[in-house]
Amino acid sequence: MLVLQDISKNFNGKPAVHPLSLDMEAGSKTVLIGPSGCGKSTILRMIIGLVQPDSGTVFFDGTAVVMQNLASVRRRIGYVIQDGGLFPHMTAGQNITVMARYLRWYRSRIDERVAELARLVKLEPELLARYPAELSGGQRQRVSLMRALMLDPEVLLLDEPFAALDPLIRFELQHDLREIFRTLGKTVLFVTHDMAEAAFIADTIVLLREGRVVQQGSYRDLQAQPAGEFVSRFLHARLSLPETRT
Repeated sequence: MLVLQDISKNFNGKPAVHPLSLDMEAGSKTVLIGPSGCGKSTILRMIIGLVQPDSGTVFFDGTAVVMQNLASVRRRIGYVIQDGGLFPHMTAGQNITVMARYLRWYRSRIDERVAELARLVKLEPELLARYPAELSGGQRQRVSLMRALMLDPEVLLLDEPFAALDPLIRFELQHDLREIFRTLGKTVLFVTHDMAEAAFIADTIVLLREGRVVQQGSYRDLQAQPAGEFVSRFLHARLSLPETRT
């Protein structure tokens, strides 16, 4: 579904992402992880077209992503960022439906889709009339996820969506999100700096350092055969993990 072929990016002459290649099969759940500044978010922004690669190509569903098809590709990708990225002057419901209204969906279709998504993400319908400032952090992230899913995209990109949340809300959302991924079967690329979260969510973990892939595989692969001291140190930086898949 997604192929990154030798993509790279420099900012002010300094490499943010060295040439790297990744393949993500349809329905897979891949997590990009690593220290701050290792290029995780830049990779997502290159996929969605917010940043143009200096070299290499992003392929979506077998087609190279270029300026001419970027708008149509974006409609097939849901994008969730830290703290939701909601428009503060719109209600939750207006945020969720902004693209559907732009595409002139019928009101009945919009209402049906919103109700379906509210059930999926466990958001109380009465909250849809509130503005983002009137919602908790966890509620804003549920609204942001609904907005990302509104057009039923094939791919979901999530850029540290739980980083600003308190531990209890984060724990609840991790469990809910993993169940949503299982239910929908979409291709997921998830960015985090938390190995516990990566192990809980991912089929494949891609560990980055200074814009390069250090190692990739399942959590158990990285644990059993770390590619070096950095991998071992990163894996053991957390003393406990949520219950991982068997």
